[in-house]
Amino acid sequence: MGRLRALLDTDSPDMSEIEAYLDDLGSSERVEEIRSLGRKHQARLFDAAEGYRALSVDDIVEPERAPMQEVVHHGKNTLPAFSHFAKVFVRPPESNEPVVWGYNRAGPFVESVVGPGYFVAYAHAIPGEILVDYLQVPSERPEHWPEILPNSARLSKVVYDGMQDVLRGVSRHVTIGRASKGGKPMSSWFVLCRDADS
Repeated sequence: MGRLRALLDTDSPDMSEIEAYLDDLGSSERVEEIRSLGRKHQARLFDAAEGYRALSVDDIVEPERAPMQEVVHHGKNTLPAFSHFAKVFVRPPESNEPVVWGYNRAGPFVESVVGPGYFVAYAHAIPGEILVDYLQVPSERPEHWPEILPNSARLSKVVYDGMQDVLRGVSRHVTIGRASKGGKPMSSWFVLCRDADS
């Protein structure tokens, strides 16, 4: 393990080599690899992924999934603490819109003190990218998900309120994201790996 970091130890990463390597791994090995990436490697991967692999909401929640059946994307962000998390997504019930709903699963402490960080995700204005939009929250949730709260509640006001993430495709299961607030990119990245077994 650790080859993904090595593939990103260059100013011009070969995205096709990175994609092939990640696609050849098993689910747990993929998660281990993406969670080995720090700030420098995630920032480099985000830049290298621009325009590489077009994403749609079907890459986030597969079309064959039933409405409200969750799909877990294990993640690693560049925050100094609580850097391991998951974004959990569902396809809305009876929706004709190409959107998915979700929240940030970061454990009971973070979810109760900060908040669950609910969002709606859909195609970005930039073709092939997905916007994870915290300016909107779902109208419903699976029964076992935490209570839906506005992102202005609790400490979410300083974490999620006003935030939007841009997601870019890396491989079949892996995406790379960058956060923004007020339309301005932040020095905050995260990498996700869709759980093939969820």
